[in-house]
Amino acid sequence: MFTGIIENTGSIASLEKREENLHIWVKSPISSALKIDQSIAHNGICLTVVDVTDEQHLVTAVLETRLKTNIDTWEMGSLINLERCMQANGRFDGHIVQGHVDDTATCTHIEEVGGSWLFYFGLNQSKQQQLIVDKGSICINGTSLTVVACTAEGFYVTIIPYTYEHTNFKTLKIGDKVNIEFDILGKYIQKQLSSRT
Repeated sequence: MFTGIIENTGSIASLEKREENLHIWVKSPISSALKIDQSIAHNGICLTVVDVTDEQHLVTAVLETRLKTNIDTWEMGSLINLERCMQANGRFDGHIVQGHVDDTATCTHIEEVGGSWLFYFGLNQSKQQQLIVDKGSICINGTSLTVVACTAEGFYVTIIPYTYEHTNFKTLKIGDKVNIEFDILGKYIQKQLSSRT
């Protein structure tokens, strides 16, 4: 389990497809501290560490992960957000994040406003709008954020300068796809309500 508080960023050192799997070496300041079999969120995707060197770690993405996330858009040098799983005695500084990406969304607007940045993301499916509420939590590329406002097609978030500088939000461009994980509480409530009809 994660909290959506990005611990560090890493860069893609190499990508190799073997059949349907994608093997990814990530270079980061925390790679040397990782252990094989450890779960790490990479842009919000929970992946298992399968090898470690002094500066890099290796993870493998299966086809289901590749289809659900933006992982196939990663290139050599791409900057990704990293978070190790929450310790049992840790603080919940973000919100409950499973590392199970629900879908991607597309960035369609970026605007600097009063020293912060306003981002708008368009959803792929209209039914997903039911999982977002104003001032509710959402996870974008592994980052726990608050929804500023909803529209019929998507939602706005504001990124403060610290988050902008310490995550890959500073590299996002209009048209980029991001990984979205909706609030788990909202997903459970939606399931319960849909079972009553």
